[in-house]
Amino acid sequence: MRMKDMVRRTGVHERLLRYYEKQGLLTPERLPSGYREYSEADIETVRRIRCLLTAGLSTAMIAQVLPCIRADDERLVPACPSLVRQLQGERQRITAEIKALQDSRTMLDTVVAAAPRFADAGDNFPDRADAMI
Repeated sequence: MRMKDMVRRTGVHERLLRYYEKQGLLTPERLPSGYREYSEADIETVRRIRCLLTAGLSTAMIAQVLPCIRADDERLVPACPSLVRQLQGERQRITAEIKALQDSRTMLDTVVAAAPRFADAGDNFPDRADAMI
């Protein structure tokens, strides 16, 4: 199938499909005319890429993961022993990022709570920055 059909079937923009190809995540065949020809298997590869991106993996990590996973019903299962260790490391990295975001949110909550007199004023904050903090 051509690019237009691949976009329609996966919901992924042409630019992203080209980016996945450039990153080595997707390898459509090339016709003599230079057009890309995608297979049914490429649709599943794109779905896996999107799933792994949503899970917080980088495209570099996905390039390592894709050859080492297989589908088992509705879930992806690691097929390479080293993959589990890598994914555990990625999970730890994501957990640390979540913690940092939670800390940032707590700090913002503290700042917002310290200024209750401005909470109901909408956009009527003082003009001078030093009046706020």
